[in-house]
Amino acid sequence: MVAGPELPWRAGKDGVVVRVRVTPKSSREAIDGLETTAEGPAFKARVRAVPEDGAANAAVAALLAKWLGVPKRSVELLSGGKSRIKSFAVSGDPAALEAILTAKLPELSKSKD
Repeated sequence: MVAGPELPWRAGKDGVVVRVRVTPKSSREAIDGLETTAEGPAFKARVRAVPEDGAANAAVAALLAKWLGVPKRSVELLSGGKSRIKSFAVSGDPAALEAILTAKLPELSKSKD
């Protein structure tokens, strides 16, 4: 499976890099859709944490780990620490992670309608 430019992730040798658009100070925590950004498509993540002292970044990392079913230590912020658009590295088997992400795309498309 090859992640193209139309997907919100790309594979690497040690895992995948996932692009996320974050909404902090939300009433709930969820990955609830896809959004087009200047950098390309991104998963929409909502977290209750405020964007201070890295709290929102940590909350998104924990949310991604739970959503993907991987340990929290497998998810690390790569870029966008002070931006709404962030990139997270998810370590693990790239093929398995891409399969999980691909399986989750239809449910995100439905929640968009």
